[in-house]
Amino acid sequence: MNPADALLFTPTHLGDIAAANRIAMAPLTRNRALPDRVPSPLAITYYRQRASAGLIIAEATQISPLGQGYLDTPGIYSAEQVAAWKSITDAVHAEGGRIVLQLWHVGRISHTSLLPEGEVPVAPSALRANGKTFTANGFEDVSTPRALALEEIPQLIEDYRVAARNAIAAGFDGVEVHAANGYLIDQFLRDGSNHRDDAYGGSIENRTRLLFEVVSAVAEAIGAGRTGVRLSPVTPVNDAHDSNPQPLFNRAVERLDTIDGLAFIHVIEGATGGDRDNIPFDYPALRARFRGAWIANNGYDAERAGQALASGYADMIAFGRPFIANPDLVARLRSGAPLAELDPATLYGGGEHGYIDYPALDA
Repeated sequence: MNPADALLFTPTHLGDIAAANRIAMAPLTRNRALPDRVPSPLAITYYRQRASAGLIIAEATQISPLGQGYLDTPGIYSAEQVAAWKSITDAVHAEGGRIVLQLWHVGRISHTSLLPEGEVPVAPSALRANGKTFTANGFEDVSTPRALALEEIPQLIEDYRVAARNAIAAGFDGVEVHAANGYLIDQFLRDGSNHRDDAYGGSIENRTRLLFEVVSAVAEAIGAGRTGVRLSPVTPVNDAHDSNPQPLFNRAVERLDTIDGLAFIHVIEGATGGDRDNIPFDYPALRARFRGAWIANNGYDAERAGQALASGYADMIAFGRPFIANPDLVARLRSGAPLAELDPATLYGGGEHGYIDYPALDA
């Protein structure tokens, strides 16, 4: 192992969170929650198996019933949900791991069948996304949203604040605000989905306002050192697009940097789960605008990860799908062992198979 690659296995800090190594488990939606959006007991085993990651970023978890966009995804707004998550965080901590929860509101990437009766998805503007979501009937076109009224935004921000407090009560070491992948906060950022003419639309300053206000509220509630953010400047997933993403995300990161002591920013480079070079983008220019820890994500292997750490560009590297079939991914990367392949048929929904039955090398 060369010295650059070895950096992956050295300790680091992300704000107030001490990590044993620089390998993060990226959030992975698996659609296995119980009724009432309570995490399944199977998730205790699933996350415990992967606790050797320096940081687990748990699956995207809706902050309110209106924030749900997919079948059988968990929430963090009820006492039952908090109690179930506490069993999971206890299991990870018993193995010496660290785990944060990704706070999620899908916005327009939803379907009326997934929402409380009589509700429709909400968004910055009443523009239906060109996309599908996973419902009881399989994949269906998303529903047409309504535009959030200006007077509704303070309650939305409060929902994030309460969800963050609930996450800490559930034993999480912190949270990651999901502002990526074409979901609600990302919809406010981009001029392709945000056609508002009030304080939250139009200029870059206005379109980055909700991101800044949500993250500020969360940081105030649980401490900036336990608050992270996920961004995806150029991914086209969920009909996400902007006419000029570089200045938009440069300014978004500049505003986040004014929140003193923010734990980390987690950036998906390129198209989510695929092409790293789909749209030209200057990621080092983005990174230079933030004083805190930087997590890089998308298409990294041990060699590329080591180079990113050695150059000072990143402080941690996130791996997503490799963690599904390789619960011992850290050990495999350290030893250079081959990686197991995941079964795509078991990614979303189901039970133990394809979830907690992937063997570790020493099995």
